[in-house]
Amino acid sequence: VQLVESGGGLVQAGNSLRLSCEASGRTFSDLNVAWFRQAPGKEREFVGAITKSGGSTYYADSLKERFTISRDNALKTAWLQMMRVKPEDTGVYYCAADATSISPSPADFGSWGQGTQVTVSS
Repeated sequence: VQLVESGGGLVQAGNSLRLSCEASGRTFSDLNVAWFRQAPGKEREFVGAITKSGGSTYYADSLKERFTISRDNALKTAWLQMMRVKPEDTGVYYCAADATSISPSPADFGSWGQGTQVTVSS
């Protein structure tokens, strides 16, 4: 499966931003989807995940009050809605997909997008 993220950019703290992850090459509904992020000099961090049907979502505890993941299998797209963004949300955001894994570990996901940069100004 090929994954392409979009929607990143420069945003002011307190505002909202929605990232998209568009898939091709495989039946999207066969895949769990996760979002990760990586700040400069830091390890890749789990943001959240959504199951194949979209029936369940999981989030990092520190982000669940502000971030929401959704998907539309007919559009082969998943989204990460970010609200009340903070400067510490700055980083490259990646979507990842896997047919079996629904895990906070990046190593458990077999397919990755190229990432989209999010920069939050204070």
